[in-house]
Amino acid sequence: ISGIAVGMATDIPPHNLTEVINACVALLEQPTLSVAELCAFIPAPDFPTCAEIISPREALLACYQTGRGSVRARAVWQSEDHEIVITALPYQVSGAKVLEQIGKQMQAKQLPMVVDLRDESDHRQPTRLVIVMRSNRVDSEALMSHLFAATDLERSYRVNFNMIGLDGKPQVKPLDQILNEWLNYRQITLRRRLQYRLDKVLRRLHLLEGLLIALLNIDRVIKIIREEDEPRPVLMRQFELSQEQADYILDTRLRQLARLEAIQMRDEQQVLAQERDDLQKLLSSQRRLTTLLKKELQTVAKEYGDERRSALVARDEAKVFSPTQQITAEPVTIVLSEKGWIRAAKGHQIDPLKLSYKAGDAFSYAVPCQSDQSVVVMDDTGRAYTLAAHGLASARGQGEPISARVNAPSGVYFQSLMAGNDTTQYIIVSEAGYGFVATLGELTSKGRSGKAVLTLPPGSGVLSAVAVSDYAHDTLAVVTTEGRLLLFPVAELAQMVRGKGHKLIAIPPAQVQAREVFVLSLAVLPPAASLRIQSGRRQLTLRGRDLSHYRGKRAQRGRVLPRGFQRVEDLQVLMAE
Repeated sequence: ISGIAVGMATDIPPHNLTEVINACVALLEQPTLSVAELCAFIPAPDFPTCAEIISPREALLACYQTGRGSVRARAVWQSEDHEIVITALPYQVSGAKVLEQIGKQMQAKQLPMVVDLRDESDHRQPTRLVIVMRSNRVDSEALMSHLFAATDLERSYRVNFNMIGLDGKPQVKPLDQILNEWLNYRQITLRRRLQYRLDKVLRRLHLLEGLLIALLNIDRVIKIIREEDEPRPVLMRQFELSQEQADYILDTRLRQLARLEAIQMRDEQQVLAQERDDLQKLLSSQRRLTTLLKKELQTVAKEYGDERRSALVARDEAKVFSPTQQITAEPVTIVLSEKGWIRAAKGHQIDPLKLSYKAGDAFSYAVPCQSDQSVVVMDDTGRAYTLAAHGLASARGQGEPISARVNAPSGVYFQSLMAGNDTTQYIIVSEAGYGFVATLGELTSKGRSGKAVLTLPPGSGVLSAVAVSDYAHDTLAVVTTEGRLLLFPVAELAQMVRGKGHKLIAIPPAQVQAREVFVLSLAVLPPAASLRIQSGRRQLTLRGRDLSHYRGKRAQRGRVLPRGFQRVEDLQVLMAE
């Protein structure tokens, strides 16, 4: 029930008849029941469309205690293969309107994971809305959470128990007051109904009594009617009848005074006399009236009541998709050039060396990721900038300068490229041999100015960050320009958000500042992997015992590589077959 009057409004959601009657019966038996105790019988409203009620029980109880609040209802759905089937909608929600709302989001490219919508509702299934997903990999729970927040698949109903009570005045009432006043009204109505029936029974008995007197004295009655000009007062005087009885006798046809009719009148008199006694007993006993009211309520519940349709279910709060969730997750490869130009190529099988570059520019670094992920670029001052992978220029062209997307100081070079999800770990290292482990989520920033991440010692630069697949078991390989190699567990490195980091390999600061010795390259080796070292045309593959020769503890100087590998150009990790 909803309505607006002069200066006031009311919103009373529908309830289950059986539950309300059960609460009323319990209240008749125990008039002191509290609202909380009554809510054991009426836990929440009950909507006819079978949608779930997801409001917390505390909020529902508060509605019934104060008479004000709100109730949230959510559509019922299930997954079938790569489809979502909606089988129940919130009360007063149109399926066509819901499909229209979803369709608008599809047109706006906000739901790339949805490819089609169908309305399969019919007389057997009044509600059957089908959402066809792009693949089985789509998170249907997340999709429906977004739709609950963004469409009428979830709806809130206001509760305002503002009504006119027995005193004739409007008031917002709690549940116990509402039921008590209604029961009082029903008892008044029941008493009036019984009194009305008793009055009719008494009147009929009175008339029958006069008619039977006339029947016993039929000859004298007929004579009076034939001979007297005004027979009514004579009849009243002769037989001690009331005016009503006399009029009834005069209005009665003679054939109704036959012997058979007399028998029927006496039977009717007995029945009415018994009914009169029963009615008088009911009206004279409050306990009997209450018992009759309970029986009548239970009869109504048995005849018209049904089971609850709106299930009470605890659900998580609905959340709309973030901008990245509204993007189709496709494999892409982010390519960075030496001059700081960046682009995104579709797929992970791209050979970045075969791409075209501007004159004087060349390939620098590439990292695979998904189009809905973030990309973190670090400049040679140790500052990190965040870019959205889906917003980068296509690899069909030569890309765009990173400086056009971020507020970086003029003259900086972009040295490192990182991509993945928020939990992806990277090792951030300076040429001075200091570094730490950080997750990509800690490196990202919202502004164009980025965030300071790596503190550089004098004379040091930034090395390309290296991804960590297993922090607890991976090994870090560090090689310097003087041909020294050190391997130690990645777990010996601290996990930090920003700073200088811990020492990876021992290099005298003076040599770093003079650019005599510094870290040249590093690589992360998973368990059982091999390490290939390249120096010009020479290649050296270290595995097993050979790798053990170079293992040590973090911050040691490392061991010298064999002759001919004093100028290492590249480190490659070879996975075990």
